[in-house]
Amino acid sequence: MTPTMSKPKKSNDSKSLPEGFTPEQLLKLYRNMVTIRAFDQRQLNLQRSGRIGFCVVSTGEEAVQAAVTAALNDTDWLFPYYRQHGMLLCRGASVESLANQLYGNDQDHAMARQMPVHYTDKEKHFVSLSSVIGTHLIHAVGAAMAAQYKGDDTVMATFIGDGGTSSNDFHSALTFAGVYKPPVVMYIINNKYAISHPVSEQCGAESLHIKGEGYGVPSVKVDGNDVIAVYEASKNAADKARRGEGPTLIECETYRMGAHSSSDDPTRYRSQDEMDEAAKKDPVTRFANQLKNWGLLDDVADKTLWDEIETMVVDQTNEAEKHGEPAWETLFDDVYAKVPESLARQRDELMARESDFPRENEGEFPL
Repeated sequence: MTPTMSKPKKSNDSKSLPEGFTPEQLLKLYRNMVTIRAFDQRQLNLQRSGRIGFCVVSTGEEAVQAAVTAALNDTDWLFPYYRQHGMLLCRGASVESLANQLYGNDQDHAMARQMPVHYTDKEKHFVSLSSVIGTHLIHAVGAAMAAQYKGDDTVMATFIGDGGTSSNDFHSALTFAGVYKPPVVMYIINNKYAISHPVSEQCGAESLHIKGEGYGVPSVKVDGNDVIAVYEASKNAADKARRGEGPTLIECETYRMGAHSSSDDPTRYRSQDEMDEAAKKDPVTRFANQLKNWGLLDDVADKTLWDEIETMVVDQTNEAEKHGEPAWETLFDDVYAKVPESLARQRDELMARESDFPRENEGEFPL
């Protein structure tokens, strides 16, 4: 039988530091979690004030992103869904680079061809986000099979929400993972809601990680609000995959404290009492308290850190706002190695008429 854990694994909250961690590593984990939280609050403020059009936050899920990134090598590939942008920050991407994507400016890696929050960064081994549920799972397993064939030690990590475990591609990805045993770690981020639909109404299984059993994929469940527990499970799974011992499915039980997106109103489908209760398990606050208990942080240092990061986030998002939109001719770049005549004619016609559509008339595009 595939090994499972019926209850989320938790780390030791005692005075002694977690085994294998230095104070510097623990404080870096916390700094990354605070950075994700501060950026999410900033992007939501920008959207509500009309300065960007759309955003998705990951409030309440910072522990998973910080822990998984720390457990993997920088050369391992991430195949995220739309709520893992914090992993880019953990890998050293600047806040400004993420804000560039939100604004769709001329510094955006995708040159404004994706809707906001659809980040991509080849240098950080972060595959482009997709809104289509589950499609990236089979991409991750396929890439892992390629690494397996090549004999390198790259691990692929991919993520899906609780609702996404009902998708066809979740089934396909697990089927191939179970048969071919490639080096992939698959995460279920069980944040209790598939947009407005609770887990209890979309899955009859007692827990989501047990879905791996039928596919022959070892599966575990961890407390997704416990950054140390997620790190340990992730490190074990990644090391196992790197040794050629196949995939692991990890369910991280957490809670989406914010709305599904800036277009969502969570008060329509969950009570304030429920959200207040979930806030008591806030992973950022929880880890701050652990660090204080270990003697690595105090209230003054904590406030100083928050002030520093919040100032940095504001400064870098303001810089992103200063950049203009991509040049119109870039619309035709990176499509063909050699631009066909038909597309070249369209490009030339557009550029000839560019002066007819001054930039202040945003939205009046001649196409």
